[in-house]
Amino acid sequence: MKTTIKKLVACASLAVGVAAISSAHAQNFPDGAVTIVVPFAAGTTTDQTARMLGEVMAEDLGQPVVIENRAGAGGSIGTQQVVQSNSDGYTLSMGTVGTLAINKAIYPDNPYDPEKDVTPIAFVGYTPTLLVVSGDSDFHSLDDLIAKAEDGGVIFASAGNGTSGHLAGELLNIQSDGSMIHVPFRSGAEGLTAVMSGEVDFMFYHPVAALPNIEAGTLRAIGVSGVAGSSVAPNVPPIAETFPDFDLVAWFLLAGPADMADDVTERLRVAVENSLASERVREYFERTGIEYGDVAPDNLRQFISDEVAKWGNIADSAQAQAD
Repeated sequence: MKTTIKKLVACASLAVGVAAISSAHAQNFPDGAVTIVVPFAAGTTTDQTARMLGEVMAEDLGQPVVIENRAGAGGSIGTQQVVQSNSDGYTLSMGTVGTLAINKAIYPDNPYDPEKDVTPIAFVGYTPTLLVVSGDSDFHSLDDLIAKAEDGGVIFASAGNGTSGHLAGELLNIQSDGSMIHVPFRSGAEGLTAVMSGEVDFMFYHPVAALPNIEAGTLRAIGVSGVAGSSVAPNVPPIAETFPDFDLVAWFLLAGPADMADDVTERLRVAVENSLASERVREYFERTGIEYGDVAPDNLRQFISDEVAKWGNIADSAQAQAD
């Protein structure tokens, strides 16, 4: 009996020691560089947003924030790398609507579950996408496009099967009850080029990439995917004015592996919030059309679950699957 008690005391002491070490580590966090994995190529909206945020976060944290691009499988490869990493807070992911919502529906064997395998840290922002047509197109309004879809059909581009632009086009096809054929491209840039040349009729894409061509007259925006419109394209009507249930936006959310310590998660969340309040990030958001969100920290997990369900329903209705 005495031996058993001694063992129990020893185990309890070990547990207290481990907890103390863990707490001390959290209080000293970070004491080295933090890596944000961007699960897409350099130059994408996700990449640019992560780099801007990382620069300002580094000042708040007092440690370097390194951006690592790890593209592939619609962002699943880079996200899996983070999910499988140590949960000490030094390896994070710039999560997106694709990696933390859409991929669960369109990849039958997606290697992680965004509702179980990540720690959501902070909501970064969101951006509605613009429905763009060629500057020379006969489509001057959404009604023009719908009429052609009902009459003889139209073709729309995307940056790939299962992307938010693909599913936005599919939702428009479902709600308009017309005939819209999807053509996936290897990148958003290739899709935009196809729209400008008239190879395809339209595309949904981020304002930051489309605006230069809109200003040059080679593209025309005739709709916005978000119900609130776009701050950088205030004269373009929301598609919700025609189809009230149409409200789709792309978003960014900083996340880490499951089971991160609360103290570490909170320190990172504060760094994100302080960075979002900075003039540099505010100016970047205004320039690129990214909007501030209002998802409270306690609601992040529910937000992800709601988005998984919403985009999953669209993917199921459109029978959309990744390549």
